[in-house]
Amino acid sequence: MQKVIKSTDLNADLKNILSVIPHDKLFILTDRNSEELCFHLINNLDEIKNAGKITIEAGDNNKNMESLSSIWTFLCNNGATRNSLLINLGGGMITDIGGFAAASFKRGIKCVNIPTTLLGAVDAAVGGKTGINFNGLKNEIGAFAAAETVLIDSVFFKSLDYSNFMSGYAEMLKHGLISNESTWVKLLQFDTRNIDYQILKELVVESVEVKEDIVEKDPLEKNIRKSLNLGHTIGHAFESLSYTMKQPMQHGYAVAWGIVCELYLSHKKCNFPKDKLWQTLSFIKENYGTFYFGCDEYEALYELMKHDKKNASVDEINFTLLSDIGQCLLNQTATKEDIFESIDFLRESIGA
Repeated sequence: MQKVIKSTDLNADLKNILSVIPHDKLFILTDRNSEELCFHLINNLDEIKNAGKITIEAGDNNKNMESLSSIWTFLCNNGATRNSLLINLGGGMITDIGGFAAASFKRGIKCVNIPTTLLGAVDAAVGGKTGINFNGLKNEIGAFAAAETVLIDSVFFKSLDYSNFMSGYAEMLKHGLISNESTWVKLLQFDTRNIDYQILKELVVESVEVKEDIVEKDPLEKNIRKSLNLGHTIGHAFESLSYTMKQPMQHGYAVAWGIVCELYLSHKKCNFPKDKLWQTLSFIKENYGTFYFGCDEYEALYELMKHDKKNASVDEINFTLLSDIGQCLLNQTATKEDIFESIDFLRESIGA
């Protein structure tokens, strides 16, 4: 089972991790942004100074075959063996592609995730999902391959700008919705414009624990882990569409708008309370703004949803919906008309 460490001393904790995971060679994967903003926080360790460093371009559009091939090439050309260890230092893009590179190189080498973004800490780095984007689709190629350890330290989050912070916060909001009302309320009340990092650290720990508990019960997404997909069926379609429109959005923003649509479906099909729908909508409208697109994009969005990995067939789009906070209903379906209605609701509510 993947070990998650909520760090209080980054370098001491990392040194300890490297001492207990046997390895012949150490490599570290990062992107241009994390190299500039975060690498200096760990590069005083002798182990890191002597590691082979792989740096790829930043941005989710670089989570692709070309970047993956460059990682494999570096490992191959620098003597990596099945006993080597890869540290993934970065946001969700890095832990996704780095985890997949490790899982597939020589049929699998060990890796450690050090998420440097809030999104990475509460979502991508924990739970063992790895992969790359392919053929215009999010995470189309990948594998379940948990890192040996995930080291989470909120010191990295202080370098985030507002949009990157809010991108991660959307996943925390999702965790609140699928877990309990107390957590959901705390997340809605948190001042995202004037961040108290001590309170944030407590909320992050709580959020990670929600995901850890679910993943431990269902590591391969056969049952309860599907609850983590709330907001993602429509959200991933928004995200993919934004790239085809050449207006790429951050993952968390797509999820936030997807949550609005899927809570609308939850209200319509499962009697999710209207007041909680509007409270969540109000928070999302205030903090995430608007995604501008027209009715002529609906068919493209629907086609993207049909390719979602969670679907049982190409003719049936699968959702996780809620009957209330913490009351998840898995394997729900909706008609094309219902889905378009939920998108109408989003556009009318947030002024798109």
